[in-house]
Amino acid sequence: MSHIAENLQRVEKRIEEACVRAGRDRGEVTLIAVSKTKPVSDIQEAMACGITVFGENKVQELKQKTEEISVPLHWHMIGHLQTNKVKYLPGMAEMIHSVDRLELALEIDKQAQKHQMVMDVLLEVNVAREDTKFGLMVEETEPLLRQLALLKHIRVRGLMTI
Repeated sequence: MSHIAENLQRVEKRIEEACVRAGRDRGEVTLIAVSKTKPVSDIQEAMACGITVFGENKVQELKQKTEEISVPLHWHMIGHLQTNKVKYLPGMAEMIHSVDRLELALEIDKQAQKHQMVMDVLLEVNVAREDTKFGLMVEETEPLLRQLALLKHIRVRGLMTI
């Protein structure tokens, strides 16, 4: 058994145990394999183990990997996102995990509209209040959420907390 397959078994066991403790069905939980900095061969090995959802933290790396891997996968943008990089994401990423400001959300909405789609997003909230991390402060979350509710091409699916 490969290193990736062994790790996946351990992670699956932990997810199942957490679901039992929380009284949740395992089918409600999505495992996102973080493939940042990993070679395509590792992604292919994870795919062979049944993984179909991957997270990247750099737009360029996501672009390169989606071009190299011809099999349709579910890609998530999990890293801090500069507004000028948003234009590359529609059609590549299914979800953006790091919306932390209105300016970014407006650009996502604009680019999603150009592609006639709705982009799923998570609001990035810095609950730990770490100065070295990105994200909204807790008290900024509800006002931004109210503004995003007015946008037609963004669907807020939840929070990504740090």
